[in-house]
Amino acid sequence: MRSIWNGAISFGLVSIPIKLVNATESHSISFRQIHVSDGGRVRYRKVCELDGEEVPSAEIGKGYEEADGSIVPITDEDLAQLPLATAKTIEIMSFVPAEEIDPLQMDAAYYLAANGATAAKPYTLLREALKRSRKVAIAKYALRGRERLGMLRVVDDVIAMHGLLWPDEIRAPEGVAPEVTVSVRDAELDLADALMATLGEVELASLHDDYREAVEALIVAKSGGAFEPTEAAVEPAGGQVIDLMAALEKSVRAAKASRGEAGAEAEAEAEAEVTPIRRKARGGAGTGTGSAAPKAVGGKKSTAASAKKTAASAATKKKATTTGKSASGKSTSGAAATKSTTKSTARSTAKSTASTAAAKKTGAAAAKKAATPRKRTSA
Repeated sequence: MRSIWNGAISFGLVSIPIKLVNATESHSISFRQIHVSDGGRVRYRKVCELDGEEVPSAEIGKGYEEADGSIVPITDEDLAQLPLATAKTIEIMSFVPAEEIDPLQMDAAYYLAANGATAAKPYTLLREALKRSRKVAIAKYALRGRERLGMLRVVDDVIAMHGLLWPDEIRAPEGVAPEVTVSVRDAELDLADALMATLGEVELASLHDDYREAVEALIVAKSGGAFEPTEAAVEPAGGQVIDLMAALEKSVRAAKASRGEAGAEAEAEAEAEVTPIRRKARGGAGTGTGSAAPKAVGGKKSTAASAKKTAASAATKKKATTTGKSASGKSTSGAAATKSTTKSTARSTAKSTASTAAAKKTGAAAAKKAATPRKRTSA
């Protein structure tokens, strides 16, 4: 690559001879001005205002126009003799974290190449120091007739320099933000976050200039005489946003569909569907959710069942108590303990059977008494 400037980096007492090389290039398609009627090219001619003669580039110099219109000639030799340390030197002023640099200040980018074998050692030293500190260097340099601000950082194994605008060249954003007061709901922020997460990251190397490619194809088609104009499928411009939530939800769905996540989204929606729980009726054994009447139960059966349930519960409680006492007591022999437990269980079973029989007898008597009609007593 051709260098556009030769000088040195001033790094304290260290001087590093370098060459300045453009790090970027423009791929924009440029057009010439032509005469529409016959296609002839329209050129700009540099003509002297005093004699009306066209001036060749070799005879064109610089000059400063004062307020009264007079011109003060300035030559390259005059600029080279200015008492500036940055005339041929990139003077490093300080080292700061990269996040302290406002991206609005970024300008043109350059590569700094070591100029000669003697520059390799100090060049590598500065490069490795920038890597280890994770900082960037702020420097001043002069280029194309003016002093500029720059930022040095490491790109792969090369020191790159970004031209920076001076702080007073950045305009304050006055009157740019919306003047009306707008409140944003948390739900809208959540959808915006979901859209950002769905779009995810992109490899900048995969991006390309679609417009330039279309123009190149147009030029090829017209030069070959096979150009057929077609209307581009342009989506209609959106009008006023009526429902921001709906627009965000639609954007999230479209982003997921473009990434092949439509099937996963539909599956997630199916899993999220709520299925109603079929509750068991209180009075019956069915599974219906309606208000069906409970099944009628006779008094005799209900009383006997209640008494039987009470007796069984008492027997179980007594059995558990007896078993606990037997387990907690001291035993001198495993056989004796087993025999004691068996006797307790038999005794509990006998008592439970007796209680159940008594409960049945009581229930039958109560039912018989309820079925016998009362005798009315006369006054």
